[in-house]
Amino acid sequence: MKDQNKEWKKNFLDRLLKFSVRVVLLSNELPKTPAGFAIASQLIRSGTSIGANVEEAQDASSPKDFIQKLSISLREAKETRYWLKIVIETKLIIGKKIQDVILECGEIIAILISSIKSSKAKLI
Repeated sequence: MKDQNKEWKKNFLDRLLKFSVRVVLLSNELPKTPAGFAIASQLIRSGTSIGANVEEAQDASSPKDFIQKLSISLREAKETRYWLKIVIETKLIIGKKIQDVILECGEIIAILISSIKSSKAKLI
């Protein structure tokens, strides 16, 4: 069971790394305008922070610290989804690529919510 859990964590961390790369590449496609630069900056910050905080959570000093770091990742994921919605609504990028990234972001949010809930349940 531990090996299976370890493998799941590795796969999730890999998924988050790939998501971060997708966000960076997508940000590079934004127009070189004041709005494009501002949104790209926000997207890169929040989109790459998700995985960084989950990675940091792996070395948490306590279960509460682990939950705190996952909660930060969840907030960053929700912020990323917000900026992606801005890109869609303003039509700065149109097409399947942006839709795929926002769908992936939603899946990451769901996984983080589930992980936080199960970690909190273990504290009781």
